Amino acid sequence: MDTHHQASGHHGGLSAPAGRTSIYIEGFSHKNPIPAACRIGPLVESGSVLGTDPATGQIADGIEAQCRCMLDNMRRIVEAAGGSTADIAKVTVWMKDRTQRPALNVPWLEMFPDAASRPARHAIHAPDLDMGKLIECSFTAYIV
Repeated sequence: MDTHHQASGHHGGLSAPAGRTSIYIEGFSHKNPIPAACRIGPLVESGSVLGTDPATGQIADGIEAQCRCMLDNMRRIVEAAGGSTADIAKVTVWMKDRTQRPALNVPWLEMFPDAASRPARHAIHAPDLDMGKLIECSFTAYIV
């Protein structure tokens, strides 16, 4: 599967804005017809980034594994968009149980070890996450 797919032509009767690029990565997809992220100019907005194992496409077992897979998927998506984790400005996280934030903080600190250059992060309590998900996120990146 291409990691970059230029949206063009008509979709649902509407023209895609010039310069909009859909971002896809191997081993990660949504059950709905949406890309992992969308880039317009330097702005990248992700869809829902799940803690799926790229080897199986299935939700990883347990909160620690889901956190690691989710952050790894986030990294792979921003790289497919032409950037790096240094380009991520904000991460919004939905957690089934916010008391499990320590499981997120361990791989978060590995990915963003420098306190002076971490993205903003907001964790939201989401008790109704489905399909075995304990955590998911979305992110905004600015790639120049």
